[in-house]
Amino acid sequence: MSALNVLLVTYVFPPLGGTGVMRAASLARYLPSEGIRLDVLTARNAAAVGSDQNLLNEIPPEVTIHRTLTLDLPFSLKKGIKKLIAGRKKANINVAGASTRSKPNIVNKVLQDLLKPDPQVTWLPILTRAAYRIVRKRSIDLVLITAPPFSTLLLVERLRKRFPRLAIVVDFRDEWISTSFDLVSFLFSSSERNRKFAQATELSAVTNATAVVAVTEAARREIRARYPKQPESKFYLVSNGFDVTRLNFSAASPEPRQDRKIVVTYIGTVYASTEPTVLVEALQSLPAEVKTRFKLRFIGHIEEPRFREALLRLGDMVELKGYLPQREALAAMNETDYVLLINHDPLNVGGKFYDYIGGGKPILGAVHPAGETCRLLEELRAGWWAANNDVEGIRQLFVEAAIRGSAIGTEFRSNREKIAQFERKVLAQRYAALLGSIAGRPNQREVEAQLARMGT
Repeated sequence: MSALNVLLVTYVFPPLGGTGVMRAASLARYLPSEGIRLDVLTARNAAAVGSDQNLLNEIPPEVTIHRTLTLDLPFSLKKGIKKLIAGRKKANINVAGASTRSKPNIVNKVLQDLLKPDPQVTWLPILTRAAYRIVRKRSIDLVLITAPPFSTLLLVERLRKRFPRLAIVVDFRDEWISTSFDLVSFLFSSSERNRKFAQATELSAVTNATAVVAVTEAARREIRARYPKQPESKFYLVSNGFDVTRLNFSAASPEPRQDRKIVVTYIGTVYASTEPTVLVEALQSLPAEVKTRFKLRFIGHIEEPRFREALLRLGDMVELKGYLPQREALAAMNETDYVLLINHDPLNVGGKFYDYIGGGKPILGAVHPAGETCRLLEELRAGWWAANNDVEGIRQLFVEAAIRGSAIGTEFRSNREKIAQFERKVLAQRYAALLGSIAGRPNQREVEAQLARMGT
């Protein structure tokens, strides 16, 4: 049976690093061993928080990578523009909270109108031409588009018009409409006009796609509910996961330190859905003798100055380590007692959660009490949590951790059997079978499984 020819469209790809890279990088690493001939179409000069050459070194040589230019702005400049837009909005409210009669800012309006739904839309013209060429030249059977950035969803309708029989899969790494518009710093613009444009874009993408994949069951249900006229069989779940080859697994607590500190480590970007202000308030309210027991280490990019300023209010209690390549960041888990999880999002689960459970360290979580993260924490017995907006609950979480001291191992027993289901290689096998099914080309593993079930 010939290989299934798949084109993976992803804005960011190694050697760029960061959370948004990991799903595409893992698919590129493992899908070729599942009978898939993979081409990757990505932006050569995409904006990202850092680089990680090790991720690129792990991609098999048989994967063909096509890199195109994009007119996207540098990462630092985009941050400046978002800050300017946010500042202009705040400037329209005086100290008493009343609106002022200031003139609309023309620059802001023009930028938001041109760069819909996000600044990465400047890649779309080049992306479209490159996708057309690769689909024809490489005899592509299926195109897999992973978002965000959500502007890549605009490619779906264009591909459908040019290639009516082409299988197209939209992969939502984050749910877009219901949650992202409540997290302003996650978006370039959260205006009502942008919301309507986003709704129209998602509607077109879902309608024209062959299948839609979400990374949590809650997100899958949320997206599916918006399109009741579409068949249930169009919507699938393939979660994120962890790569066991990058984890030097050690569930045990580190050796007791001379300073007797309890080290709690946060790995990943700090942005709107993981912002730490309630956590900081809770930690500041700890008794002095408890507060001195802890050392909090934050490894990763901090999206906004106000989040950095909030963390720095913790003084000697906190260390801001900045961005590190993934292997270095994950290695830090073996030198920590707990890993810290913050998630205000009820639908999406941050990629760090899976690295945490793969690394085997107990989680201290400030999470949405009705969210997917909380459900998984309970199901996998992965640690202890309090509601993300509950100052007293988070405070008590740390008081109990201090009382627990070095006796973590006697109370922490995660469900390793269930956790193993989230290994990226296992998930890639599941994804490969799904892609083969969608394209009408079952892969060899699936064929062998069917033969085994038939007893032949």
